[in-house]
Amino acid sequence: MSGHGTPTPMTSHASTGLSGEAAIPGDKSISHRSLILGALAVGETTITGLLEGEDVLDTAKAMRAMGAEITRDGDGTWHVHGVGTGGFAEPDQVIDCGNSGTGVRLIMGAMATSPITATFTGDASLNKRPMARVTDPLALFGAQAVGRSGGRLPMTIVGARAPLPVRYEVPVPSAQVKSAVLLAGLNAPGETVVIEREATRDHSERMLAGFGATIATEVTNEGRIITLQGQPELKPQTIAVPRDPSSAAFPVCAALITEGSDILVPNIGLNPTRAGLFTTLREMGADLTYENQREEGGEPVADLRARFSPNLKGISVPPDRAASMIDEYPVLSVVAAFAQGTTEMRGVKELRVKESDRIDAMATGLRACGITVDEGEDWWTVTGLGHGNVPGGATCASHLDHRIAMSFLILGLATQKPVSIDDGAPIATSFPVFEPLMTTLGANIRRD
Repeated sequence: MSGHGTPTPMTSHASTGLSGEAAIPGDKSISHRSLILGALAVGETTITGLLEGEDVLDTAKAMRAMGAEITRDGDGTWHVHGVGTGGFAEPDQVIDCGNSGTGVRLIMGAMATSPITATFTGDASLNKRPMARVTDPLALFGAQAVGRSGGRLPMTIVGARAPLPVRYEVPVPSAQVKSAVLLAGLNAPGETVVIEREATRDHSERMLAGFGATIATEVTNEGRIITLQGQPELKPQTIAVPRDPSSAAFPVCAALITEGSDILVPNIGLNPTRAGLFTTLREMGADLTYENQREEGGEPVADLRARFSPNLKGISVPPDRAASMIDEYPVLSVVAAFAQGTTEMRGVKELRVKESDRIDAMATGLRACGITVDEGEDWWTVTGLGHGNVPGGATCASHLDHRIAMSFLILGLATQKPVSIDDGAPIATSFPVFEPLMTTLGANIRRD
């Protein structure tokens, strides 16, 4: 499946007894950062478990275009020979980041304090997404950005020739914005400080420290204050990428709603800034347990066992949990459709500006499948019908959004009538083995 090619209609049919072990690909967030920080280190960084979806491969191409040497062994081990902090070369061609908001925003940050110019573009979905949330703080370092109206791609970034350190309070919870500012701060003198009122995923902080940057986090009444010392020499690392909790969400949720299911999802990252969905599912009554809890590469991991849970209950998800599960609300809304009562999700306006307006996309499809959904700018509710009572029977639009496409395919595994999507091609951007993995577990998902 290709996020840039011919549409791939798919249909999901009622299934029973999902079983087996789900080998989830590597974590997308950590994969992006491994390539970028490896490219900014001096020496060779070795990466195993890298997610080889289109989003991450586009980031690898961008790092090559900026001078890093990146190779892949036959066994899937990646080698990144970095150019050092501030050592990026000016790319000869436009940088195409495909569907990846994370990739483009982090790369913009990483090059914004180097004296080079780069032009970025993406697919139809990415080119609609706002970039001002990143280019505004990068301007404080001295970088310039010229793009389409509304701060959208294609966009050219002119890196700062004499960058200044920055103190920046992130206006909305966004790990992408925080990370872009920290990456820009690497090549600025003095201290760059980022303040976030609500904690977001902290992979950048953990990985920067692992690569040898001096970075400290302090929790105060003002929020989390992250201080980075500029112009370090980053040291190459050996990285084992844990498996992606956002991808794990799909087989886990499928098992919870599909009668007779019992699956094991090994080696999943449980960073507390990412694991909000699993906490929420357990509060809803899901039979979801953690086995073999341990730490790998500075990140907590565990094996997840998920079993069919016919007595799920709707709950009110705490708004302060949103940042730790923002990508998982679409598939949570699918689980909520099979719960008894109403599931309320608030503090989720960030969903409006993802690969699609995810609230609108899921609400429209769920309603077409017989579910009552209410929504506002910053909230939505799903009124569940209980196991066995969700009609289904609709064709839902994916809006070039991988998580929307996968969520509706999970829905159809337990509805009375099959659920179709207009295009499953975008799934390859984040979860290229979704289709064969789900089929191996016993899911009845077919291409039309």
